[in-house]
Amino acid sequence: MTIEHDILKQSRRVAIVGLSSKTERASNIVAQYLKEQGYGIVPVNPVEKSVLGETCYPELNSVPGQVDTVVMFRRPEEVMPVVKQAVARGDGAIWMQEGVINEEAAKYAREAGLQVVMDKCMRKEHMKMICPGP
Repeated sequence: MTIEHDILKQSRRVAIVGLSSKTERASNIVAQYLKEQGYGIVPVNPVEKSVLGETCYPELNSVPGQVDTVVMFRRPEEVMPVVKQAVARGDGAIWMQEGVINEEAAKYAREAGLQVVMDKCMRKEHMKMICPGP
């Protein structure tokens, strides 16, 4: 089993950093899919009040309780502060979406004991897991 599948199977509550209320945005499409699959989603975006019927928090540190996975829809250079918050909070995993590559942040998270996925779409990986190809 891959690390992606481990994270997908173990996660129940995911914080989605950079989640937009705009339905055409990748963050919204992924979050909607995850919610439909039974994951609890926690939107994190300082300019939104709620997304997909869920209260939105301005930053990861303002999210009550731990989350299993922190999903990142941020520019690579904006990832490290969020990773540091996740480590300090004791969250379980970091998932950087397609196009989000930050080796330094990934190393920091791994050294702190968090699982890390980088440059992969959580929705696509979930779809592969539930409906594997030939």
